[in-house]
Amino acid sequence: MSRRPLIGISTYLVESARWGVWDLPAALLPAGYPRLVRDAGGLAVMLPPDDPSAAAEVVARLDGVVIAGGPDVDPVRYGAARDPRCGPAAPERDAWELALIGAALESETPLLGICRGMQLLNVALGGTLVQHLDGHTGPVGAFAEHPVKPVPGSLCAEAVPEESGVPTYHHQCVDRLGRGLTASAHAADGTVEAVERPGGSWVLGVQWHPEMGEDLRVMEALVRAAS
Repeated sequence: MSRRPLIGISTYLVESARWGVWDLPAALLPAGYPRLVRDAGGLAVMLPPDDPSAAAEVVARLDGVVIAGGPDVDPVRYGAARDPRCGPAAPERDAWELALIGAALESETPLLGICRGMQLLNVALGGTLVQHLDGHTGPVGAFAEHPVKPVPGSLCAEAVPEESGVPTYHHQCVDRLGRGLTASAHAADGTVEAVERPGGSWVLGVQWHPEMGEDLRVMEALVRAAS
């Protein structure tokens, strides 16, 4: 059997999670993420928040990195005043995931950002975010679906060439693109739905949540790049 690439996925860090008789602080990840990596041909490993100085050592042991979805990026990270509709900050995640992104870019390790992960990739490269956007979620706690159209010739289009419906749950989006990033998919209202960095290692961010659907192609593209 050929060696499957090892894909690290960043995780949530929560003050309280319940299972069995326990109610404890936890590092956790929706099961759709490791399932998606597995079904796409990779091996998944969780990367809970750690000291940012450890990021380069962690990334050096991986074949690919996924920055998962989650809470809003702290606006201080891109020099903006906080909109009252912006969610609570997650400073440990911001610091750790920005370090993972930096280490992946420096080492040219294939990198996929999902939802918050795409937004944080944009911020890591000097971009900014729209702090509130209507129409891209379902009811609280429920995913919506809307069509996304890839830009021809992009990494995104190589993975998913046709316009397709995707699972979506976000109220923020890319505003000013970060250094070296290009938009590679859009929603019907013009919202940037994917970004990538041409001319270097495999780097893609998608605003939607492939782990909540059955389409493996975005993750399969990462796994191929990491092989």
